[in-house]
Amino acid sequence: MEAPPPSSDPYKFLNITLNSDGSLTRHRDFPKLPPTEQSKDIPLNQTNNTFIRIFKPRNIPPESKLPILVYFHGGGFILYSAASAPFHESCTKMADRLQTIILSVEYRLAPEHRLPAAYEDAVEAILWLRDQARGAINGGDCDTWLKDGVDFSKCYVMGSSSGGNIVYNVALRVVDTDLSPVKIQGLIMNQAFFGGVEPSDSESRLKDDKICPLPATHLLWSLCLPDGVDRDHVYSNPIKSSGPQEKDKMGRFPSTLINGYGGDPLVDRQRHVAEMLKGRGVHVETRFDKDGFHACELFDGNKAKALYETVEAFMKSCSSTGPSSNSNM
Repeated sequence: MEAPPPSSDPYKFLNITLNSDGSLTRHRDFPKLPPTEQSKDIPLNQTNNTFIRIFKPRNIPPESKLPILVYFHGGGFILYSAASAPFHESCTKMADRLQTIILSVEYRLAPEHRLPAAYEDAVEAILWLRDQARGAINGGDCDTWLKDGVDFSKCYVMGSSSGGNIVYNVALRVVDTDLSPVKIQGLIMNQAFFGGVEPSDSESRLKDDKICPLPATHLLWSLCLPDGVDRDHVYSNPIKSSGPQEKDKMGRFPSTLINGYGGDPLVDRQRHVAEMLKGRGVHVETRFDKDGFHACELFDGNKAKALYETVEAFMKSCSSTGPSSNSNM
């Protein structure tokens, strides 16, 4: 008798149980790691139990001014943490490889806190960074790791999977906000999590994928989207549901990198978002590797190395050319 496909029971596949009060029991999670000498936690919103885990590189050259990368972890909006081992370890490596200060954001999870809660937490993190920068300039409060060692005019916003979706949606929310002296030079969406009612070609072809089977991604959306909406909601399907206001705002995005893998069921959605942004005049760079699967860089050192190299080249190109001419960020 053949084993059932991984998608046969999405609750079992995700190792979750939906409780009668609408909360989740998460039966298996990655271990959570404490901060190290290279990292520390800063409270963001104590009411919401959110925080920012700051990572700094080892062996920082004296008198250097490092760029800043704000990072949002993956997990389909319902799982994991900035402290989860794969994301903590990945941010530690990126800080060293990119010689960058990384601010990894702990945002609220669904279904206990449905969207737009994660987007609101992301905006709060960006505004926290702005306030830190203003404090550094004006002699006010600023974290010691940021006060003298960073270049607030070289900021990048990156996310993986659901974190990539957060990057897109937080950019919509802050594109018209005065963030000075912070300047967001670029957005980085790594295997961003988007959806829709009608399956894409890659979703249909890879519906029984071992990482992102279609029933599991459908369940994720049902648990994180606002009550009463479907997967064509603008949070999940900006291609179909973006109105004139969203289209106008996305046209003012800074340079954007979109990274994906051919073995990821979500890859067609990522390609479509890239084309949508290009159509609005955004400078978009894409890297779609024929090989690889969703979140492969967390488990494959070669994929991680290639991703870091791609991000590094993108950051250097943004820094040398300046922000996109149509961007207010």
